[in-house]
Amino acid sequence: MTPDHPTARPARDGLRFRPGQSRRLLAAASAAALAPALLTACGSGSSTTTTSDGLTQVTVGGGGSIFDTPLHVADAQGFFKKQGLKMKFVTLTAATGPSALQSGSVQFFDSSPTGFVTSLSKDLPQVAVSADGLGNPLGLVVSKEFAKDHGLTAKSPAAQVAKALSGSTGGASSANTRAEAGIFLKKYGVDPDKKVKWVSLPSPAADKAAINSGQIDWFLTSEPIPLQIQDAGDGILVADPVKVPQWAAEQAGYGQVVVTQKSYATQHPDIVKKFVTAVQQATAYMSTHLKDNNDKTVLQAAQKALDGVPDNVVEDSLQQVEWPADGSMNAAGWKKTMAFLDSLGTLSDGAKVTTDNWTNKYLP
Repeated sequence: MTPDHPTARPARDGLRFRPGQSRRLLAAASAAALAPALLTACGSGSSTTTTSDGLTQVTVGGGGSIFDTPLHVADAQGFFKKQGLKMKFVTLTAATGPSALQSGSVQFFDSSPTGFVTSLSKDLPQVAVSADGLGNPLGLVVSKEFAKDHGLTAKSPAAQVAKALSGSTGGASSANTRAEAGIFLKKYGVDPDKKVKWVSLPSPAADKAAINSGQIDWFLTSEPIPLQIQDAGDGILVADPVKVPQWAAEQAGYGQVVVTQKSYATQHPDIVKKFVTAVQQATAYMSTHLKDNNDKTVLQAAQKALDGVPDNVVEDSLQQVEWPADGSMNAAGWKKTMAFLDSLGTLSDGAKVTTDNWTNKYLP
């Protein structure tokens, strides 16, 4: 990560928390399943599993996005093993992650604040034990035809982009991304409900197909899909958190958190501490090693989270996330995050985060 990187962001201060951080980023899929010989300890809710080489087996769920990178870095660099842990990775969604925690099929879940707060609003007994990424790496991409017709380029000012989107057809695969697009449009006097025709689509992949087919003029989603479309020559990325500071961690207080069940943390505080220690070592490693363009260790780990995504797109996506040197959280950061989520209007009434829902006590 260098100052002249085309997508490098200024340092942020979001969902967290203490100074000492690096940079930012999202999308795609993968996960590796490990299959060692296992020896199972007694008990159900409090049971642990030990591998044949004496390590404690832990299963963690991720969304198959750039935010999963610290988990893979911790594994690749041996940080988990040094803590006596052996990892099994599974890919989950915002919908399946909380239930996987509830059932005990995973012990940890790498969650967005939106997913975590939604779980809390459903009275699920979960707790955030570490922050492992900061930022809201959104990209607004328009079709080549739309860009040509409206004179838009990747360098077009935000006001020009917003004005061009008035009277257009936008795609939305979630209530959140539609609301986040609305924040941008309203900033420049474009009413997202009256001036945009919306097409609801089932996924970011469907957004991509719709822009290629001409069904929509543009859409907003997390990286790396917008960067992938631009890299393939199928569209133009015209807005990101640099142009739209309302999306950036400094204003939105957004990021990613490691979540576990409260009962698991109570029964296995030593394992929780070992896990978040390894993840914090990974984000600290990333915050320094990404500064060296010749160091590809983080890129190689990120490729496990973003299987099949071009290397340059993965590298650009990594620069869109701030990787904190420590995983601590604080009330001010959560207040900022909740204010942003409230502004989207997508959370249930009464959704909130209190000091009972997050803790720094397991951090090294």
